[in-house]
Amino acid sequence: MKDLVYPREKTLGTITLVLGLVIWLLLLVGTFGGLLIGLLIGFVIYAFAQSAFIAYIRGNGVELSEQQFPDLYAQFVACCKRLGMDKQPKAYVLNGQGSLNALATRFLGNEFVVLYSEVVDAMAQHPDGVQFYIGHELGHLKMKHLQGSLLRWPALWLPLVGAAYSRSRESTCDLHGRACSQSPAAAAQALAALSAGPQRWQHINLDAYQKNQLPYSAGFWASFHELTGAYPWLIKRVARVMDNDQAIPKRSPLAYLLAAFVPYTGPRGGVFGALILVYIVGILAAVAIPAYQDYTTKAKISMVLAEVTPIEQALGSYYEQNQKVPESLADVGMHSQLSDNTPLTLDKTNMVVTVDLPQGQLLLVPSVGEDRHVTWKCTNGSRLRPTQLPADCQASPSP
Repeated sequence: MKDLVYPREKTLGTITLVLGLVIWLLLLVGTFGGLLIGLLIGFVIYAFAQSAFIAYIRGNGVELSEQQFPDLYAQFVACCKRLGMDKQPKAYVLNGQGSLNALATRFLGNEFVVLYSEVVDAMAQHPDGVQFYIGHELGHLKMKHLQGSLLRWPALWLPLVGAAYSRSRESTCDLHGRACSQSPAAAAQALAALSAGPQRWQHINLDAYQKNQLPYSAGFWASFHELTGAYPWLIKRVARVMDNDQAIPKRSPLAYLLAAFVPYTGPRGGVFGALILVYIVGILAAVAIPAYQDYTTKAKISMVLAEVTPIEQALGSYYEQNQKVPESLADVGMHSQLSDNTPLTLDKTNMVVTVDLPQGQLLLVPSVGEDRHVTWKCTNGSRLRPTQLPADCQASPSP
């Protein structure tokens, strides 16, 4: 059965499992065990949601058996035997409400395969078309794809890795579907119904389909959206199932660079992942831009403090000698603006100097000691935030 496993799946499965366990461990330690409460709540939510879905399948679907749709049941049993599955899952036909699809699921140790009625009806003219879909879903159960999801979950969000693992699983299951079909061409034709629709698949030219459209998958945007998506492009899936000499084009190298920044978000693929990326970038920008502005303002204030030192010294000397505040900065031989034309204002009542910066007012506040020596401190005034002050300044008290 080794030839039914896509080459990269085991490697990617190991990588995601190890990374997932490491991340879970870090989260567990980082939350001092509080994560266990969240996991318990998550399990309860999952149990209710999954039990509702299983009840929906059992209550609204039709279970395959020797008495119910015996032709489909015979194909299902034959596929289980061909794949070496001793324990046979339950199989149902369910109204897909227009969706060409099938699925595999499990709950409390019980496994289920669901064929949407649209798939069954679309394959009515295909000798073994349904078997490809049966085999594909059985592949998920046989490879235990549904059992390691929780352990891998934190790692599946990682760019490139999570999406690659998902695509490798789908390719493996396509190989299982091919194994249940009478021929690779029959499997490819059944798979092509997902592209051509429930009627037109009968007339699709698979050779022309591959020859004309495979090259498109190598473009930058096609590569990017595949790298961030849960499924390989259908044209590639058809080519791999056909197992012919048609070479699969390599993806655009530049697409990897962009995809490396987009988290994997499941079947919605790169579009939803890109929105998540935009959201993350927005959050980072909301934090980083004010922090950068504070940094530049601190640097500006530090330069101002160095330039006003002579002014502080002149004012201090004047007060110590005359025991009064000068009428203006000119009285102590100082200009009323800095070298960059930033205005300075002297308060004649308390000798506080106000520096009117574009970001807000910086206040230079004097204090007189017992020896009548004047010392200075800097603080924030109007429109200047405490976070924008250098470390040697003191924030003014809130009003």
